[in-house]
Amino acid sequence: IAILVVAADNSVMPQTIESISHAKAAGVPIIVAINKIDKHDADPQKVRSELLRHEVFVESMGGEVLDVEVSATKGTNLDKLLEAILLQAEILDLKANPDRTAEGVVIEAQLDKGRGPVATVLVQTGTLMPGDILVAGNEWGRVRALVNDRGVQIKEAPPAMPVEVLGLQGTPQAGDRFAVVNNEARAREITEYRQRLAREKAVAKHAGQRGSLEQMMSQLQTSGLKEFPLVIKGDVQGSIEAINAALDKLGTDEVRARIVHAGAGAITESDVSLAETSGAAIIGFNVRANVQARAAAAAAGIEIRYYSIIYNLVDDVKAALSGLLSPERRETFIGNAQILEIFDITKVGKIAGCRVTEGKVERGAGVRLIRDNVVIHEGTLKTLKRFKDEVSEVPGGQECGMAFQNYEDMRVGDVIECFRVEMVTRTL
Repeated sequence: IAILVVAADNSVMPQTIESISHAKAAGVPIIVAINKIDKHDADPQKVRSELLRHEVFVESMGGEVLDVEVSATKGTNLDKLLEAILLQAEILDLKANPDRTAEGVVIEAQLDKGRGPVATVLVQTGTLMPGDILVAGNEWGRVRALVNDRGVQIKEAPPAMPVEVLGLQGTPQAGDRFAVVNNEARAREITEYRQRLAREKAVAKHAGQRGSLEQMMSQLQTSGLKEFPLVIKGDVQGSIEAINAALDKLGTDEVRARIVHAGAGAITESDVSLAETSGAAIIGFNVRANVQARAAAAAAGIEIRYYSIIYNLVDDVKAALSGLLSPERRETFIGNAQILEIFDITKVGKIAGCRVTEGKVERGAGVRLIRDNVVIHEGTLKTLKRFKDEVSEVPGGQECGMAFQNYEDMRVGDVIECFRVEMVTRTL
């Protein structure tokens, strides 16, 4: 059962729409919890009508989706929400077998300073107990302790119970499946196989990105892809996944953020040395660098940036990537002049006697010689004269003398086009 929490004052947001799509794709029933009803600008009816647009029909609108108006801070109607969940579970006959080996999913994982790797798991079937040998994703361990949502150690975790598991060898990924196995040998075998697969996948991805030296060089010449390497450390795996996904979306054909390493836990000396060898910047999300890492970063001249809001982090990386974009060449037409006569002057060379037919002609601007609508030459002016004086510009309708820098093949009837080039800084 998916519980869709929608704020009564904000109504349906992009992440709400995304959640609806996930629930529909999974084919699970939805219960809508309209939160923040204690606020003065709350409008639950607006939420209901907006949900109609995304094909979520609540009961009051003639649909089958249950909705409950709640307030998380005041505790209003939370009992009704629990009743609605139980009712829905009873109607659908949702039951799990508690008398078998435990299985479930990792909701979150983090590296705790005092307790080591801690995984928050949701038991979906069976009963999890201390002493069980657990395989979660690429990690395994013997369950040292189970801690419930109130921080109390418990003796068993039956189906539908979320618990913190202590005793794993490392932090699994959020979303990994976990299962209890018979012995340590089996657990090691499974995790080693999964780690080997993950390594092979990473190597294949890296090889696909890099290729041989010749491929890299040709790729740089053809695609001109510029990369911004980053080492990311976060408090929990979920945040890191969200940051990775957000940074992936920023990439274009020209620039992209390349995540050299991402992991949960404090910034260590090894992260700094990795950043130094790969030329990466270090980003800490809700974590700090330890004393040794700070000293190593200061010695290597590596900047460590700390963030607590993903939007700020993404904005800063976006600004850095925009700086890698090559500026755009923008051309502005200034004017045209027609050659009426060619004068051959000793020690000076050929000078074209012209009349400005359109716009104006400026000294210092770029010029093109056009013959029968074909560009013959592109360059700069050597001289721009009005009678015998050098001038900076000649307006339309007036006559002038022009000579090209290092080019003399001009003929009567040719058109000289004058243009200005600007380099415009681009942003993502």
